[in-house]
Amino acid sequence: MNPDLLLALITGAALFGIGLYGVLSQTNLVMLMMGIELILAGALVNLVAFWRFLHADSYAGQMFVLIVMTVMALEMAVGFAVALARFRARGSVEMEEAQELKG
Repeated sequence: MNPDLLLALITGAALFGIGLYGVLSQTNLVMLMMGIELILAGALVNLVAFWRFLHADSYAGQMFVLIVMTVMALEMAVGFAVALARFRARGSVEMEEAQELKG
């Protein structure tokens, strides 16, 4: 296996693991969103690594990267809007206190 590919995959897996830990261990909405961003960044690093080493002549990988980055930006914008509305209404962004959000 190519050492550069292995390094990229390890980096992506580390980002994914740190993000997963952040999502599962935090109760603050902002910290949850940061964990989700790290998960998406880890998946994106792995996607780019596989695209670069397997299909470097195809542009489909680049288009998918742009789509994932757009989704990441939209997720952060919506998440921060929800956090800001929650903070203005209740004075806290802790998810444990958000019982009224349950269906």
